[in-house]
Amino acid sequence: MESELEEDVESSWTVLSWLASCVMVFGGAVPYIPQYQEIQHSGNTEGFSTRVCLVLLIANILRIFFWIGKQFELTLLLQSVVMILTMLAMLHLCCAIQSTNRVSTKQHRITAIKLSRSSEVRGEAMSMLNRGTVMSQQ
Repeated sequence: MESELEEDVESSWTVLSWLASCVMVFGGAVPYIPQYQEIQHSGNTEGFSTRVCLVLLIANILRIFFWIGKQFELTLLLQSVVMILTMLAMLHLCCAIQSTNRVSTKQHRITAIKLSRSSEVRGEAMSMLNRGTVMSQQ
């Protein structure tokens, strides 16, 4: 009876330990899910710092290099891998959104330049016509 109780307690601790490890591995990446969805939905990257991504990438890459030299808990290594993948996904999304916005802005500028040039040409043509009409009346 006592050995069964010890086995139950031990299995409970094992499950709790695995659960805590999973929370540690994915806990750092979970807050980025709503932010990723918001950026994807709105098409706007304002308020998101790519410098923070850079710092987190460097920190997690250094942690992996340190693990190669002196191995520590596997949970922390997996946490670094998950964070690197998360930061790469965020940077990919931000770059895609910003390049789309740049192309869209350039198209608007080109269209605006064409419109302003065509209106300038029309204006010059009208003034030439008006000058011609005034000269013919004299």
